[in-house]
Amino acid sequence: MIPLIVSPEQLRILIIGGGPVALRKCMHFAGADITVISENIVPEMEDIPLSLIKKKVTSFDIFIIMKYFDIIVAATNDATLNSKIRDEALRRNLYVNSAHGGGNLVIPSVLRRKGYIVSVSSEGRLPAFPPFVVDELDEFLDKKFDDMFYVLSEARKLCTGKSIQTERSEYLRKVARDPEIRRLIELGDLPSAVKKASELGIPP
Repeated sequence: MIPLIVSPEQLRILIIGGGPVALRKCMHFAGADITVISENIVPEMEDIPLSLIKKKVTSFDIFIIMKYFDIIVAATNDATLNSKIRDEALRRNLYVNSAHGGGNLVIPSVLRRKGYIVSVSSEGRLPAFPPFVVDELDEFLDKKFDDMFYVLSEARKLCTGKSIQTERSEYLRKVARDPEIRRLIELGDLPSAVKKASELGIPP
């Protein structure tokens, strides 16, 4: 599988199911055009912008409407129903995620920071593993990573419009790896770290 980061805008998502699993899927696709179809939904779904179709779900109903969506998410507690929806979506070459596996789209666990995000996936093989990794990374990616993001952002401004892309990239790699800059970041002295970056040979 190929990891991608895409904008949710303009994406039409159909989520079948209204339980906790479906809720997590809704939250992951926040910002997309989400339609949920389920006879019952958890109360938290009421706070998420979405179109809601409250009815008992049948595979026939889903087969009729799935062509209007970009991504199908089968998130009911019925493995047989999820499998039918998944198989039909795959037959139509649609992107589909199933709570019981086997789809061609896997939703990763995500750690969000102010300037960046990290996503982790086991490609559906072991769903319990990505949340474990994210929890570990949450502790590991401490303030010095946010500070390095800031220093690199300032360094990028220094070389914007300079030379060619490969030389700019090499300069930024040099900034990120410089031991003195890392030491200054550890000390929390970001102005000195930015000053040091300006002395590392900005591309002409």
